[in-house]
Amino acid sequence: MSALLTISDLRVDLGETEPTHVLRGVDLELPQGQIVGLVGESGSGKSTTMLALVGLLPPSAHILAGSVRLGDLDLLQLGDRAWREVRGARIASIFQNARGALHPMMTIGHQVARAYRLHHDVKRDTARREAVAMLAEAGLPDAERIADRYPHQLSGGQCQRAMIAMALITRPQVVLADEPTSGLDVTVQRQVLDTLMERAREHGTTMLLISHDVGVIRRTCDRAAVMYAGEVVESGSRDEVMEHPAHPYTQALLASLDSGARRMAYVGGSVPDLRRTITGCPFAGRCAYVRDDCRSARPAAVPVSEGHVVRCVLAVDDASQPNATEGVPC
Repeated sequence: MSALLTISDLRVDLGETEPTHVLRGVDLELPQGQIVGLVGESGSGKSTTMLALVGLLPPSAHILAGSVRLGDLDLLQLGDRAWREVRGARIASIFQNARGALHPMMTIGHQVARAYRLHHDVKRDTARREAVAMLAEAGLPDAERIADRYPHQLSGGQCQRAMIAMALITRPQVVLADEPTSGLDVTVQRQVLDTLMERAREHGTTMLLISHDVGVIRRTCDRAAVMYAGEVVESGSRDEVMEHPAHPYTQALLASLDSGARRMAYVGGSVPDLRRTITGCPFAGRCAYVRDDCRSARPAAVPVSEGHVVRCVLAVDDASQPNATEGVPC
């Protein structure tokens, strides 16, 4: 399956005097028309990865190495003018706080229509009709009325649906969704997420869904990637990663979903200080299966089956490879 968007060895530092190595060689592929879930603890580098993909890294960020290719285009080499042609048209974003991302002084309909007109040479009334139609498609009842309202007049779920409409109205090749249901009521979260997934699949959109909730990734995505301490430690089809996890960190995340356990599993220890150089596996300090060679060099990305890749020395040692059904490092 060909990749529409490919991230190769992406390395990003934040800060000047004591830089934080937030991305330490990220490798990730988004196949055409697939929904890829990126999961990991807070601070693992998920949101920074997204910002790098849309050219919105903060001024304190320094890209040290790597490439991000959308088809034959290297996004890391684009200037401001080229980004204006790509951002929104070929690659769109849905951010966590939809109300905060929407302009408070513009109506919802005007903002969605404006996103459409930026990339289509159409009149205002045509853009308005397209905006209302997309708001309705995003699950907003009485879209004509909603289009004339301001963000503060809408609920959190309505704002998020408006953001979905704004992202999809240009029919982008790739949509990046960063915790798109955070802050919403539990009863609304699933509705909004289901709407986003349905519209993405209907339009054949390639999507990167970022979440700290492994349950969301398991329920909605075609493929899954697990991120830890600035690198992807495991990736593959959803079924391979979720049913046959090969990395101890992935196993621990999945074990936390086991509501039938007497004592909920958790990952002991803490994420390593990313201001320091990590010579071995970043999970070594928290892993129950750690060996001496885990600390001496960064593990290579090893295929454990077709399309299923893991960065763990145990992946090449069948005798020592942890079994997801036997306990996890806690």
